[in-house]
Amino acid sequence: MARVLIVDDAAFMRMMIKDILEKNGFEVVGEASNGIKAVEMYKKDKPDIVTMDITMPDMDGIEAVKQIKAFDPAAKVIMCSAMGQQTMVMDAIRAGARDFIVKPFQADRVLEAIKKALG
Repeated sequence: MARVLIVDDAAFMRMMIKDILEKNGFEVVGEASNGIKAVEMYKKDKPDIVTMDITMPDMDGIEAVKQIKAFDPAAKVIMCSAMGQQTMVMDAIRAGARDFIVKPFQADRVLEAIKKALG
């Protein structure tokens, strides 16, 4: 069972992803509301994969991906973006993200992206 860290500043979005993942046999090891907490939790919990929002207070998802990849080059991160954030998604992929999913989340797309990244 893969261990997942969910990062999003919106508690509702974290809850949606958590629900999808737990119903499909994934273990959610932590939730973070900004990039600073995400990096700290990644270092502490060493999850198998991270779902990372792009736009967050204190530290955005792109900077968090860079810091996580600097700490663990093998880290697997999937970005979560709203419509119209294509430029930021490309920045995130260049920073080391494996894939991205678009809000509002569709369960099958979330699962497909995570399984592909864990591949």
